[in-house]
Amino acid sequence: MRPNLADFDFEQVPDRRGTDSIKWGRYAGRDVLPLWVADMDFPAPPAVLAALHERVSHGVFGYGTPWPSLVASVLAHLEREYGWRVEAEWLIWLPGLVTGLNVACRTVTGGVLTSTPVYPPFLFAPAFSERKLQRAELGLQAGRWQMDWQALEAACTPATELLLFCHPHNPVGRCWRREELEQLAEFAGRHDLIVCSDEIHCGLVLDEGRRHLPFAALGPEAAARSITLMAPSKTFNIPGLGCAFAVIPDAALRRRFSRAMAGIVPHVNVLGLAACEAAYRDCGDWHQALLAQLRQNRDRLEAAVAALPGLAMSHVEATYLGWIDARGLGLANPAAWFESHGLGFSDGAEFGAPGWIRFNFGCTAATLDTALARLRVAVESAHA
Repeated sequence: MRPNLADFDFEQVPDRRGTDSIKWGRYAGRDVLPLWVADMDFPAPPAVLAALHERVSHGVFGYGTPWPSLVASVLAHLEREYGWRVEAEWLIWLPGLVTGLNVACRTVTGGVLTSTPVYPPFLFAPAFSERKLQRAELGLQAGRWQMDWQALEAACTPATELLLFCHPHNPVGRCWRREELEQLAEFAGRHDLIVCSDEIHCGLVLDEGRRHLPFAALGPEAAARSITLMAPSKTFNIPGLGCAFAVIPDAALRRRFSRAMAGIVPHVNVLGLAACEAAYRDCGDWHQALLAQLRQNRDRLEAAVAALPGLAMSHVEATYLGWIDARGLGLANPAAWFESHGLGFSDGAEFGAPGWIRFNFGCTAATLDTALARLRVAVESAHA
């Protein structure tokens, strides 16, 4: 039987003000709704909480390593959800996905290519490893974001060795289709590029009938040049537990990645490992109810933005992040303007796109009510 929103409570959430929350702490003492960093306001699934309680009751927190049932839960999840058969030895555990992006940059000696706008660590990680970053803009045609193949060709040089790819895409919300992935694989093969695919939002495909397809699942050739980064953190709202993993099918590439980690990447948090197993094994009903809640929020946000002059956004196929073009308001700094009206958005300039804002709609309906009312007032004030 399919779960519904009544099976889980996405309205009665803990008050995060005055806690350790980075999201809510940014605006402490101010009447500003935090709608920026990508964590949701919902508690973790009941099965995850139960697993954490059990692990805490054990009472010993020494160094830990992934155990067989945890690995089995990950492999079963990847096959069940995405039709992707992964071998246990392909997994490399990480304390976070951003760590994986940085290690991927250290794995190569050549240049790094990515498309913007994109999640800010894509833009910072190459420089941290003293790798040159080449950027190509995504295309926006008829209100739909697409990869600009001509721009990618122009940005790629003989020294380029790594392509950082965001799939599903943060912030534009695309769930890339098979034909787009196949074209990317052809591009990568022709230029002999390693593809590091950030797939942390793969469990947040909102369009019903759509299914995430991992880049590496296209076939053996794509798999052989792939580093896939995944984590339960976004889907199950447990980023603070610090648990992620890379899937690297090619043994030589896996060794290079492991060597790049040596001495700088710590052990994964044992509570994060416990939460990961429960999330992938026991939280299917909660996950489906979450997607229903996020679809409702997305639809309300898209309708509200469509009714406001000076704002525009494309359809969000995946993630809980709305990417909004505010350039039509004629403001020098839209993010600051909205903050002055009680809305704490991510500034598009951080993603390589000044004039845009990112709206995190992973919140309660009541919070969204307030946010949309403030959004309307802020836009009206900008036009006054």
